[in-house]
Amino acid sequence: MEDIKLQKFVSECGLMSRRKAEEEIAAGRFEVDGVKATLGMRIDPSKVTVTYKGRLIEKVERKYYLKLYKPRGYVSTLSDEKGRKCLLDLLSDFPERVYPVGRLDLDSEGLILLTNDGELANKLMHPSGEHEKIYVVRLKSEPTDEQLKSLNSPMTIDGYTIRPCRVGPMHGQDKFTYRFALKEGRNRQIRKMCEQCSLEVSRLIRISIGSIGLGELRPGEYRKLDKKELDYLKEL
Repeated sequence: MEDIKLQKFVSECGLMSRRKAEEEIAAGRFEVDGVKATLGMRIDPSKVTVTYKGRLIEKVERKYYLKLYKPRGYVSTLSDEKGRKCLLDLLSDFPERVYPVGRLDLDSEGLILLTNDGELANKLMHPSGEHEKIYVVRLKSEPTDEQLKSLNSPMTIDGYTIRPCRVGPMHGQDKFTYRFALKEGRNRQIRKMCEQCSLEVSRLIRISIGSIGLGELRPGEYRKLDKKELDYLKEL
């Protein structure tokens, strides 16, 4: 077998994304044949033993792909050092370990994808991704024309110029509810955009990622992706 980078092997095993694996390798949490791994090292998985925090890592044979409606008040991780409710609490009856692709902040709700396919997760989270994410955002006040113009204009958040967003009234909803369409989703991006425009968010729901929507899912529910949804992800 050809030598591959350790982080690629970890990702293929479904343990975590390549980016996260690089962070954990740098933090000294991986060992190869009992020796602490270093960032950038290459391995032949058929000839070495890889452990993470003392646990043997093996390649995943069966891959799973889920979509979940994260309720407000849950962190988008599988554990939390502060003891807050997390995604694992909602997946207690699912037999395999899967990991979230991307995040929603504690006060936001809506669609999250989960998988043990590390390679696909890495592609979906890559900054060059073109899949559009749609959010329904309820504001505490009706935005002015000038505020709406600002939300649709180039903005700089935390020193980074975000890609243009499309923001407009949500069809069939009241004057406080708006549709935000983003090609990226930086940390608390929508909330920070609104703050810059002197607007406050009262509720934020992600309703779709590309062509994959929440559908009939209720808060806390999940289901496996159907063939059409999975084909869409793999074609991205």
